[in-house]
Amino acid sequence: MRARRVGHRIATACQLAVVGLLLFALPDLAGQDQDSATATAAPGGAQSAETANCLICHGRPDDPLLDVQHGAHASLSGSGSDACIACHGASLEHARLPASIGGAHPDIVFSGSAAAPADEQNRVCSSCHAESALFHWSGSPHHRSELSCASCHQAHTIRDAALDPRLQVEQCLSCHTEQRAEIHRPFVHPVREGQLLCSDCHNPHGGTGPADLHRFTANETCYDCHAEKRGPFLWEHQPVQEDCGLCHEPHGALHRGLLTQRTPFLCQNCHMAQFHPSTALSGSGLPGETRPSGSQSLLGRDCMNCHVQVHGSNHPSGVGQTR
Repeated sequence: MRARRVGHRIATACQLAVVGLLLFALPDLAGQDQDSATATAAPGGAQSAETANCLICHGRPDDPLLDVQHGAHASLSGSGSDACIACHGASLEHARLPASIGGAHPDIVFSGSAAAPADEQNRVCSSCHAESALFHWSGSPHHRSELSCASCHQAHTIRDAALDPRLQVEQCLSCHTEQRAEIHRPFVHPVREGQLLCSDCHNPHGGTGPADLHRFTANETCYDCHAEKRGPFLWEHQPVQEDCGLCHEPHGALHRGLLTQRTPFLCQNCHMAQFHPSTALSGSGLPGETRPSGSQSLLGRDCMNCHVQVHGSNHPSGVGQTR
């Protein structure tokens, strides 16, 4: 009988202990549920308190700002991340009363009428982006034009147009309208077909060469693709070694080979009386007139009928780039 009472007391004590443990654990379980709900509301998982505060207003599933979770800056939205304040600052006044209801904007805004100065925006970006491609930004044409990183890049989009091969050219041409016209000329590089991008030749963050080219000179940039023109040749054509742009328009031309002028007029800019007479020819007097006075050099390939290796020749008898 006594043993039964002792067993009953032990069972009661165990039950009370289990109940106590459950009561002690309930607040933690409730907190876990709340954290789980927060993680569900924010596509990147658990967020810091500051970021969770931003998501009170900017957490709607259809809010375009949430596209940042799926773009290049997705790594900033991991567990415990301060993704929003890392770029926009603490923005305490904005959190208390947003600009949409007459309050304050975030501390650092990257677009619109409330945008921060370009240098201030760029300091935020350069705090993470310090790679070698940015070494020549200071003093570059885009920097001197007071452009910010956000002038070309979009942080809150799934695809950044400046980095997407399908969108980059259109992004650049939105400002570079002269080049937009040039790439629609009859003779062009395959830019419109998507086989060549602006960034294949240019570094928009600044470069060591002219026009923000990747290489030190225009020729070195051209040789990346046109290696057969590099030489050295036994018989050099001096303008070729000096600058490809003396004869060619890189973005598009009205003449075959992207030439700045059609031959023989292009050749006659330099070759007026060397080796054999070189008469300045015009388009007048072509065959078919009553008194034809045109030259056969105006038809076909003119100078290049004979001088076929204009970029240089390695033939022992190629002194005139004729073979």
